[in-house]
Amino acid sequence: MRVVIAGGHGQIALRLTRLLADDGHEVVGLVRNPDHEADLTAAGGLAAVLDLEQADAAAVAGVLSGADVAVFAAGAGPGSGNARKDTVDRGAAALFADASEQAGVRRHIQVGSMGADRAPSLTDDETFTVYLRAKWAAEEDLRSRDLDWTVLRPGGLTNDPGTGQVLLADKTGNGRISRDDVALVLAGLCDTPASIGRTLELVAGHTPVAEALTTL
Repeated sequence: MRVVIAGGHGQIALRLTRLLADDGHEVVGLVRNPDHEADLTAAGGLAAVLDLEQADAAAVAGVLSGADVAVFAAGAGPGSGNARKDTVDRGAAALFADASEQAGVRRHIQVGSMGADRAPSLTDDETFTVYLRAKWAAEEDLRSRDLDWTVLRPGGLTNDPGTGQVLLADKTGNGRISRDDVALVLAGLCDTPASIGRTLELVAGHTPVAEALTTL
């Protein structure tokens, strides 16, 4: 497969790049900073320098052309302000989906956030609420499109070593999950038709990833 990852220098994206490249797939990561190219190369991928907050859909579609899978793993990050929660977590996600449609890339996986479905009921303007609203809007946008989409909502992320044991379901309840295991699940979702058209939650559990995917 040829897989294009938005947010290619993110912690999950680099892990995903390494997993896919080790399995013989071609991986292209979109990055804003050309200094990050070396990290993608070290992980076995290729870098395409493109700022999703500035580029248009046609430019992104050019990178996606010929891809089998598009993965949106970008995020404004915990240190960003409220404005960038909207321009990245919602706006860039919608742009990437626009580009997938233009490029004819049907398989589209989007990394969301646990709790995004609570966003419509939240009334405060705290940064985390703004973030959840952006993630929810991105999900709603993707669900409206004629793509073979999957939304994956991980629980609280950790840098603990992966166990390969997860709970993957439409609803899991709150929990935590290592970035290693999120990347492992994302790699499997690239070729899991049973996940198409579904919003899935992911936390640490007791089921091997391969089994969790095949029993969807």
